Amino acid sequence: MPVIDAHQHFWDRRNTQFDYTWQDAEPLAPICRNFMPPDLQPHLVHAGVDYTVFVQTQHNLAENRWILGLADNYPFIVGVVGWVDLASPAVADQLAEFKDHDKFVGIRHIVQDEPNDDFIIRPDILRGLKVLQKQGIPYDLLFYVKHLRHAATVARHVPDLPLVIDHLSKPRIKDHAIDDWLPYLKTAAECDNVYCKLSGMITEADWRKWTADDLKPYVHAALDAFGPERCMYGSDWPVCELAGTYQQVYEAINTALGPISDRERAMIFGETAVNFYNLTLPE
Repeated sequence: MPVIDAHQHFWDRRNTQFDYTWQDAEPLAPICRNFMPPDLQPHLVHAGVDYTVFVQTQHNLAENRWILGLADNYPFIVGVVGWVDLASPAVADQLAEFKDHDKFVGIRHIVQDEPNDDFIIRPDILRGLKVLQKQGIPYDLLFYVKHLRHAATVARHVPDLPLVIDHLSKPRIKDHAIDDWLPYLKTAAECDNVYCKLSGMITEADWRKWTADDLKPYVHAALDAFGPERCMYGSDWPVCELAGTYQQVYEAINTALGPISDRERAMIFGETAVNFYNLTLPE
């Protein structure tokens, strides 16, 4: 099974269609520049990663079009998780433009930034998720810990919709906090349609002093709750560059996983992503 990075981004700050002002805060200066496929390719080669899944950064249909165009030109991009307005009565019409593209594999909304902590369980959003369920389009849950209590509620409302928790729901690794997070993760894992990305962890740790040991309790908790068949590796590049290189992320996840079997490793680093997103890999 090829190695797949199930969570990475691109952005082009020259593109005036898109809003990248969130990057303007001083701590984010290292990622306040363009990150494009030729920038990622050397990291993939060095780490031995074969393919990637792009995940949206904009609440803008134009980003779907832009990235699908990039994916047509860069075969290592095998999946695009885009965006549609789940609250819109026209959500099915928005999906119609993209759903037949073989690399359009999912939808995400940046729920963590919504002022309403209950955004994901609003009736109009749940109605939009039902449209995704009907059309068989997976959904990425981008939560903070405070939102994780909703994961099981959503999963039970749309039991046939594949859901994946991005970045383990951002546990407070820097504070070594686990008790405010683990019970809700376990409850989410009781729902068979919920998966988990082993991604985005080093930026939740101490950016300057983190080690793989800091990640281990969270990685092991996710693996115990979901099993390797529902866990997948993601780099969260280039956001990860705030705290470490692509190679450091890849090595840290491998180290934190510890002595798992080759079969389990193959699932986490490829097979789970293929199954969840129904990816089509090049011949």
